[in-house]
Amino acid sequence: MNTSYFYLEMKTHELEVPYTGQPRRVRVLLPKNYNRDTDRHYPVVYFHDGQNVLYSKEAFSGHSWKVIPTIKRNPDIDRMIVVVIDNDGFARMNEYSAWKYKETAIPGAELGGKGIEYAEFVMDVVKPFIDETYRTLSDKAHTAMIGSSLGGNITQFMGLAYQEQIGCLGVFSTATWLHQQAFDRYIARQDLDPEQRVFIYVGTEEADDTDKTLMAGNIKQAYIDSSLTYYRQLLAGGIPLENTKIEIISGAIHNEMAWAEYLPECFRFFSEKW
Repeated sequence: MNTSYFYLEMKTHELEVPYTGQPRRVRVLLPKNYNRDTDRHYPVVYFHDGQNVLYSKEAFSGHSWKVIPTIKRNPDIDRMIVVVIDNDGFARMNEYSAWKYKETAIPGAELGGKGIEYAEFVMDVVKPFIDETYRTLSDKAHTAMIGSSLGGNITQFMGLAYQEQIGCLGVFSTATWLHQQAFDRYIARQDLDPEQRVFIYVGTEEADDTDKTLMAGNIKQAYIDSSLTYYRQLLAGGIPLENTKIEIISGAIHNEMAWAEYLPECFRFFSEKW
């Protein structure tokens, strides 16, 4: 096989976050032959938790989403530009939720609520920069977003708040249970876009050590319930069955190794309409 197929170019940018004044690392993975096929424009997939997406050595769990191997090993998947936005460390818990958390066992802690500002950073700073700098297909249908756990929370929120700009969502192991009632009220007030495509993933053995500090109840069931509730809300809101896909994986735990296994399926689901 021609090894040039496997050549992917990485670009790194530092973009200022308006509400902190600090730079945020945003990396861009360009597809095969990007610099040769100069007339071609590409769909864009945005990932949250950038440190966990590309390289296992910098991933929180010690295992990344394996995006680069996924692209290399699945040549049938449409070529795309992948944009990877780093999280802000501990502030991630605030940035990846539009609402304060109701479920928390941390005494005196008030977490969440910065998600609207983070979403504005992504959509008003990052996306315009990417569209101006690279040959993107910037329309809704060719703009996708993927997140897991708290990153799934913010992906769900942004998929509603920016329906006119984001056409594909990959919601993995969402932790919506942290603010379930607030999200339920929010989605109930929205007119859902029937053209939006949503891929939902959850394992039956989800729960990590951080979760156990946030909730005293059955966290494994909470993850399953949140994903099933979201799926039902999408269907009730008029999203056609063919524009949704849900995977409930027996025995799967809460980490990037589990999510990486279903990333090719998510990419293929997005690209059916590309």
